[in-house]
Amino acid sequence: MNLALWIAAALLAALALSSGITKTFIPKERLAAAHSGGEWLRHASVGFVRTLGVVELLAAVGLILPGALDVAPFMVPVTATCWVLLMVGAMITHGRLGQYALVMLNLVYLALAAFVAWGRFDLEPFAG
Repeated sequence: MNLALWIAAALLAALALSSGITKTFIPKERLAAAHSGGEWLRHASVGFVRTLGVVELLAAVGLILPGALDVAPFMVPVTATCWVLLMVGAMITHGRLGQYALVMLNLVYLALAAFVAWGRFDLEPFAG
C-alpha cells in the first residue's frame, strides 16, 4: 500500500508541477490559446491564474517533500485534501463551460488525491 500511495502522490505532484509552472510563468493569453480547455482563462484575472499556479507548485512540494524528508509528514494528506477541494472547483468551472471531458479528468485527479489523503491519514500514515 505504501508504494501505491507514493506512486499516486508522485503522479499528482508531477501534474501539479507541470500545471503550476505553466500557470505561473506563461502569459495568460498564450496559455488560453494553447490550452484545449483554456476557455476558463478568458474569465479569470492574471492574478488569479498566477495565484492558482503558485498554489499548484506548493501542492507539488507538499505531496512529496514532507514524507520524503520526514519533516511534518502530516502535510502530505493535508495537501492531498486541499487538492481534492481544488479539483471540486475545477470541476465546477469546467462544468459551467460544458467541458465535460475535463470534468471527468478532474474527477480522476480528485479520486487519486482522495486515495492519497485517505491512505496517509488512515491506511498507512507516515510513522512519527
